[in-house]
Amino acid sequence: MLSPVVTISIFQKQPDPQAFSAGQVIFEEGQPGDNMYGILEGEVDVLVNGKLVETIDTGDVFGVGVLVGVKNRTYTAIAKVDSKLVFLDDKGFLFAVQETPMFAIEVMRSYSERLSRLQHIV
Repeated sequence: MLSPVVTISIFQKQPDPQAFSAGQVIFEEGQPGDNMYGILEGEVDVLVNGKLVETIDTGDVFGVGVLVGVKNRTYTAIAKVDSKLVFLDDKGFLFAVQETPMFAIEVMRSYSERLSRLQHIV
């Protein structure tokens, strides 16, 4: 689990938070992508093959794989409740990692834990 202080501080600096309504698809499994997301407010459901595998909430990040070499999204992300998200593209991610090395460690931990959970389900 990411440190909410580290995550929120990084993501609060990002411009243009996006609002997603409950039930709105953020991205779908198999789609290409170029952003990771941070949850400023709300909850997001993670689905694989249409099956709910995890719900993540405020302070967590998701969609990291496409920034570290995974070609397409490995799961579908849907806003569970009305949510406010911010995103980082490659450039923003690299800047955040350089400015706050702990952010990189926490993102890697979150990513590896989620990947491990998803592999056990699939």
